[in-house]
Amino acid sequence: MASHHNLYLVALSIIVAIQASYVGLNLAIRIPGAFALNRRLLIAASAITLAVGIWSMHFIGMLSMSMTSQIDYLVLPTLLSFLLCVLVTGIAIYLASLRSPHLLAIAAGVMGVGITIMHYVGMIALRSSVQLSYDPVYVVVSFLIAVTASGLALWLAFSAERRPPLFLCATFLGCAVSGMHYSAMEGTSFDFALASQLTSTSFISSDTLAVIVSIVAFAVSGIFMLTLVPKRVGLNPEEAGDKSGDDSAADTGDKAEDGYKGTKAPPVERVRLVDAASISLLPIEKNGNRFHIAASEVVSVHANAHYTYVFNGRDDLFCSLSISEIYERLPKPPFYRTHRSYIVNLAHVGRVKKSGDAAVAELDSPVRRTVPISRARVADLRQELASYQTREHSGVA
Repeated sequence: MASHHNLYLVALSIIVAIQASYVGLNLAIRIPGAFALNRRLLIAASAITLAVGIWSMHFIGMLSMSMTSQIDYLVLPTLLSFLLCVLVTGIAIYLASLRSPHLLAIAAGVMGVGITIMHYVGMIALRSSVQLSYDPVYVVVSFLIAVTASGLALWLAFSAERRPPLFLCATFLGCAVSGMHYSAMEGTSFDFALASQLTSTSFISSDTLAVIVSIVAFAVSGIFMLTLVPKRVGLNPEEAGDKSGDDSAADTGDKAEDGYKGTKAPPVERVRLVDAASISLLPIEKNGNRFHIAASEVVSVHANAHYTYVFNGRDDLFCSLSISEIYERLPKPPFYRTHRSYIVNLAHVGRVKKSGDAAVAELDSPVRRTVPISRARVADLRQELASYQTREHSGVA
């Protein structure tokens, strides 16, 4: 192998991978609490951010190598490797966001295999200038590093009982990408027998090009971070865990919405009996069609700005009523208002999971989702959930 690495560019490539992983995961953990268009935007933004970072890391890693002969990169394999990276990271992030242990394992495999394939497809871009050969042992090692580290990063971000700091998750994922690349390169042999001697024909040096690529990767991450990460805390299930110090702001919003003022936490809606007449069908819309959904089919309700969505376990259905009007129509129990913008059906709560100073309720539904719980309502929800489950097990209506 007639080459050596520029350690400064190696360090830059690892930093780019970790930074992109941080922003990509930061967007991804908001997917379970997002709805409709915002959900699709978060999936796309997370996939693109991770893909740009992963691809940039590999590209900078290649530029860090000082070859003894001139290397020309073919455009088509280079672009194909990027498109593959976008596709596999998008699939992996979506599967991981569903918070199913089985799907999480599949997501780890998809991301690991995708990163590995992306690398070797990108290496095809060098074949016009040099003959390549790979050591099978290093190919297997690079694949195992990618799958294992990706799986650990996704598990820490989406399924750990208490998620560690997001930077730690991003570090694991960044190391997965970097470790895979440099392990694979260690097992790659370059034959320059047919290549011309190195002559400088480019107006941009490798160092300058690497800096430009890293700036583009940082810019893409920054744009998505500024446009898609909400400024207010408490708008999604995971933000309370990341910024627990701002929980008071979320609680203040609860007071304003519910009509309470002052420094004390607002009283929580208690279980109250309702007659059959108060249990109404909810008007919803889907694909331009209007119909009604029974309360028994409602898993959760979410208010997003001026719109309200009813989640039936698989789809988010638009409802013309406000969340307060919906809450008045739903029977108590099993419905409970966990947050000024959320209502949950206690029958579909799998568990209550601590997130910072507050908590989230993980829903037991075909499409996994979490619902945020205001800090002032965590204890009350646990009590109501226990009471509801006791009544259900004893057969009391």
